[in-house]
Parts: sequence; C-alpha cells; structure tokens
Amino acid sequence: MKILLAIDGSPHSQRAVDAVAGGLWPKDTVVEILTVVHPTVPILPDPAFVIAGIHEEQSLEQWHAAPELLERASREIVDRTEVTVETKTLEGSPKRVIVEEARTWGADVIVVGSHGHGRLARLTLGSVAGAVVADAPCSVVVVRSKEATAGEKSAA
Repeated sequence: MKILLAIDGSPHSQRAVDAVAGGLWPKDTVVEILTVVHPTVPILPDPAFVIAGIHEEQSLEQWHAAPELLERASREIVDRTEVTVETKTLEGSPKRVIVEEARTWGADVIVVGSHGHGRLARLTLGSVAGAVVADAPCSVVVVRSKEATAGEKSAA
C-alpha cells in the first residue's frame, strides 16, 4: 500500500500525521510524507519590488523549514508503525501538487488534515482538502478534529 501524507506544519496536518502513525498498516506499506512550498505572488503592482522580496523571503523560509517538518513527522510514524517512510518537498499550488504527486507516485490513498471550515468559509477561503478530494486519482482520507466538526454543526 502507498500512502501519500500531505503536511504543512499546521495543527490540522499534525492530526493527519497522528492518524497515519496510529494506523494498522500492512507491513509492505510505504508512506510518502509530502510538504509543498507555496510561493505566493503579490496581488498589487509593486514598482519597488518590496512585496516581491517579502514573498521570496517567505518562500525561502518554507524551504528551510521543510526538512525539519518532514523529519519530525517521519520520526513519529517510524516510531509507532512498521511502515517505510519517504519524504519529499515540492513547490507549487498545494492542491495541484498533492494530486499530481499522487498520480505520479501511484498512491493508493492520500491523507490530509482539514481546517474544518464550514461551507460558506470554504467558498471564500478555498480548501486544499476539498480540492484534493475532488481531483484525486485515489481515495482520500480527510482528518478533522472533533472541535472543528462540533463547531461546524453548531453553526449550521
């Protein structure tokens, strides 16, 4: 079995790490932990390139933080399971990169965390998890917290 675990360092992606680390997986399972560096592009024109410089700096910070983020998640999974773990950092739009990596790598399942935004918030904020579910070439497990689920129900 091939599991693609997409993480971004948020508490929501940590829940996805916990779910994979707590799973009972066949011994031949391979988990690829993926983090995506999402370079942002300034929305407003910036003749002095100040905003562009800030965006480039943020991208570099993500690239520098990625190895530690992947190592922490990898250690947690290896310590609690008998699976093989690989790690990868790619650049681009997370929702597109996750789906493309699942296709290219031949993932059997994608595991992602969800921020738990309700339907209205998803329209304005976007949802990586929702886009992955819609476009994935395989099954997708969306790990949500009980708090987010309870909050969404009370808002409905």
